[in-house]
Amino acid sequence: MPSPATGPDADALSIVRLETLEPRRWPKPAVTVGNFDGVHRGHQALVSATREAAQRLEGTAVVLTFDPHPSHVLSPHRAPEALLTVEQKAEILASLGIEQLAVLPFTRALADKDARTFAREVLHDCLGARSVIVGQGFRFGRHREGDAARLLELGGELDFTVQAVAPVLHDGTPISSTRIREALARGEIDAANDLLGRRCFVDGRVRKGEGRGRTLGFPTANLELLNEAVPGGGVYACWARRTDETTRRPAVVNVGRRPTFGGGGDLIVEVHLLDYAADLYGSVLRVEFALKLRDERAFPSIDALKAQIGADADEARRVLRQK
Repeated sequence: MPSPATGPDADALSIVRLETLEPRRWPKPAVTVGNFDGVHRGHQALVSATREAAQRLEGTAVVLTFDPHPSHVLSPHRAPEALLTVEQKAEILASLGIEQLAVLPFTRALADKDARTFAREVLHDCLGARSVIVGQGFRFGRHREGDAARLLELGGELDFTVQAVAPVLHDGTPISSTRIREALARGEIDAANDLLGRRCFVDGRVRKGEGRGRTLGFPTANLELLNEAVPGGGVYACWARRTDETTRRPAVVNVGRRPTFGGGGDLIVEVHLLDYAADLYGSVLRVEFALKLRDERAFPSIDALKAQIGADADEARRVLRQK
């Protein structure tokens, strides 16, 4: 399973926030449109088609995405937890060959634009699209009135071609960000990683904790997460690295609320790097999840907890040698 950062870094890709819809004047853009939350295998098919279209045009491969996710504006009570930050999307998209990430603020005014206005103002006038690539289920415009067939009609009027890409199936069902979130919530890391086409990860800044791990003989880095979506509670075998370094180190990670010490409170992500000691306070760690080892549970004594953590560390070492 590849790491999420195996190609060019995000510096190779420009993140352009479309605060205004002034023309961007990129050479012959091929543009794919969507939320791209997770940049999963379905998204990767769109990116591949976009890159190929840009090569045919001798133009620019562009992803148009939205921030925040449209549901935060249209139905905030049902808004999903994002799998990736905008910067993480940019990093992965850069590794896939995208040159420009256009981030359009999603507002109520944008949601009220009809399909024709969106195609003209955003795709044609602002981005100058020569080719537009979308999924077959793509919907756009006020009340989701536009679909791929409507976009094809508008492309004829606005002088851009349209390609609708079939969904990528896994076990006979289209891959989606929702399926990935559900798998993560259940701790089904293999399933989530299969859908993503890479290891799922979270980034977090190391902050001061209560120091319990050190007193137990297993010092942990407590993360202030940059991501919204995290795997469900439990103990995981992971790879971890500082985001300003390339060296990955094996780790055992607890996601939960410390039931042995009373539980409750906010969800905590604690990272114990195996056979490694360094001052990590203030640095940002990336944690890539390989396998769930067990559920989180309360232990009858501190000694029992220490024994289990030792066993978890041994099992994580074994698992990661095979990952």
